[in-house]
Amino acid sequence: MVQKYQSPVRVYKHPFELVMAAYERRFPTCHLIPMFVDSDVISEETSEDRSFHKIERRCKLDVDAPRLLKRIAGVDYVYFIQKNSLNHRERTLHIESHNETFSNRVIIHELCCYSVHPENEEWTCFEQSASLDIKSFFGFESTVEKIAMKQYASSIKKGKEIIEYYLRELEEEGITYVPRWSPSPPESVNEIQVCKEGSSPTGSLNDALVASPDDKLDADYIKRYLGDLTPLQESCLIRLRRWLQETHKGKIPKDEHILRFLRARDFNIDKAREILCQSLTWRKQHQVDYLLDTWSSPQVLHDYYTGGWHHHDKDGRPLYILRLGHMDTKGLVRALGEESLLRHVLSINEEGLRRCEENTKVFGRPISCWTCLVDLEGLNMRHLWRPGVKALLRIIEVVEANYPETLGRLLILRAPRVFPVLWTLVSPFIDENTRKKFLIYAGNDYQGPGGLVDYIDKEIIPDFLGGECMCEVPEGGLVPKSLYRTAEELENDEIRLWTETIYQSASIFKGAPHELLIEIIDASSVITWDFDVCKGDVIFNIYHSKRAPQPPRKDPLATHGITSPAGNNVQLIDKSWLLGQDYSMVESPLTCKEGESVQGSHVTRWPGFYILQWRFHSMPACATTNLPRVDDVLATLQVSSHKCKVMYYTEVLGSEDFRCDVVEDLRFGFPQKKE
Repeated sequence: MVQKYQSPVRVYKHPFELVMAAYERRFPTCHLIPMFVDSDVISEETSEDRSFHKIERRCKLDVDAPRLLKRIAGVDYVYFIQKNSLNHRERTLHIESHNETFSNRVIIHELCCYSVHPENEEWTCFEQSASLDIKSFFGFESTVEKIAMKQYASSIKKGKEIIEYYLRELEEEGITYVPRWSPSPPESVNEIQVCKEGSSPTGSLNDALVASPDDKLDADYIKRYLGDLTPLQESCLIRLRRWLQETHKGKIPKDEHILRFLRARDFNIDKAREILCQSLTWRKQHQVDYLLDTWSSPQVLHDYYTGGWHHHDKDGRPLYILRLGHMDTKGLVRALGEESLLRHVLSINEEGLRRCEENTKVFGRPISCWTCLVDLEGLNMRHLWRPGVKALLRIIEVVEANYPETLGRLLILRAPRVFPVLWTLVSPFIDENTRKKFLIYAGNDYQGPGGLVDYIDKEIIPDFLGGECMCEVPEGGLVPKSLYRTAEELENDEIRLWTETIYQSASIFKGAPHELLIEIIDASSVITWDFDVCKGDVIFNIYHSKRAPQPPRKDPLATHGITSPAGNNVQLIDKSWLLGQDYSMVESPLTCKEGESVQGSHVTRWPGFYILQWRFHSMPACATTNLPRVDDVLATLQVSSHKCKVMYYTEVLGSEDFRCDVVEDLRFGFPQKKE
């Protein structure tokens, strides 16, 4: 497996030319990098106007590896080839390096770039990417990979410190300004013009953080808003973010949100991407992004739901208090239903995310999670009512899947004897990392050292826990039976809650595409679509027909001896129709992979019937030049046997709503998806 690394944008608040002067001081060797023993110039060339300088070096490294491994490999030093291309005119330095030693066993490729900051020409940006591919190494592949990644992470961390060290060294020598290249250079082109401190032609620099372009992350931004991440963790965040930008255009979650899913899977990109995509689809289907604006809690929740936000803990995390022992779970379930309770808990989580963002700004440090205090005074066997426990487990399941790493600490106070029974029921559904954040206190143990005062300031401890701060969390009580609803009423409400979405779902089977009919009266109308590929790979097509298709066939797969697909699969194009005669393709087919989000539009040229089609996509037999392994074949057959699933929304916009030039632009906007 190829290991990849991508750095955030690191900013030096110094002009490009001064940074280049500092960079050159790293050669031929650098005492700040003990493993960098020496370097020799292999070739060097400069353009006539001296605007372009290219140099190739052979670098000698003393890698910190076990002596036994060095003896087996038969080398004491590792050599790298580094090619630097400095463009004074464009103010860029591109660096490319690869290993010369063991190049037939290990392939290390690194790309670096120094460039001018896009929003402040007196600042310099640095970016770095690398890949490591170990083909074979005497049976020590895993060891070599760990050594290489450790060494690389260490050198990345030192990189910025080294440049800043030489910048300070230049400043101590009185060099604070290096002139830019110009077509008419001074008498000595390589001469560094010295400007004493305070006399720089550029004047003083603004120390305020200037954000990087939207598609990149600044290292200072990461530290300020996301926390201290290792270089490899930064790389995982940037790579997953970039993948989302390429496949979910216009729908990128916040960086804090992406980081939570990475942390939940120990920064395994593939695993984090899988659960994040599932969550994004879930949020989109149920319009969770708009929950705080659209959800209005029923009055019974205001009166009897014993939870609410209360200041913050000592770490600045928002504090949520839940008096579970005073809550009539049976009454709330009977009055509201399971889905309404779930919707309310989701609104609490969304509010928690918003409060974390606010506290990050207030306290000037990253705050990505909150603290929950659960008071169990009054908990008894009544709370173990089976439908109530079922609702609780469902809520835990949904929250665990879609809000990972949002709980910083859970303080459980005044746990009664019945608590172990409840804990036995719910703990298997709670993630192991989340369980480690639980602190449980029985009786009044929370009042002494190591108790509540270690986590919450004394002045904000609620009055019902012996503090002096008034807490506005409802005291709860029994929900009047007059508010109970019938099973039929609850079922209708639950259906309404989770079907209030503009998106529809459809299943696609091999040989059974899903098709959607749109009738167009006026030419130059605009058909727009937005769909997510939830499972499998599909091909998206748009067809036009002058005549309306017949109603959907009841059993489209009967001739193949296969059970008919689910009811959310509709087929309109009759098998007797001929492409080019009965109907025509109006756009090129678009292949969409699992997890992708696709938006696009089509300006209709003719009135009639347009058919949007999603069909099953299987890997062609010639997709690979190597002979497949048995496991790969079995895996392919297994995937091919599964159905695909899409979630889509379409809308037709009338031609009168657009100017001609806009319509013409839209004609070329079919696949608004980055490959």
